[in-house]
Amino acid sequence: MATGSRKKSTTKVSKAATLREKDVAGLQAEIKDLQKAHFGLRMQKATQQLGNLAQLRVTRRDIARAKTILAQKQAAN
Repeated sequence: MATGSRKKSTTKVSKAATLREKDVAGLQAEIKDLQKAHFGLRMQKATQQLGNLAQLRVTRRDIARAKTILAQKQAAN
């Protein structure tokens, strides 16, 4: 049985790079938007309308990524 190589996505790298380009206010707005999206996904899950449960993990990690970069920027100032 052959083992296939997985194609690694560069979305995390590009997502982090685009977040690093934003200022503190932009990061705070991004976090707020991501939290709203995550809440919507949680409501869809609760009403059993969410088909792709992996989206919850993706948005949760995006929020964490944005919060980390925000904390780094605030510590630098």
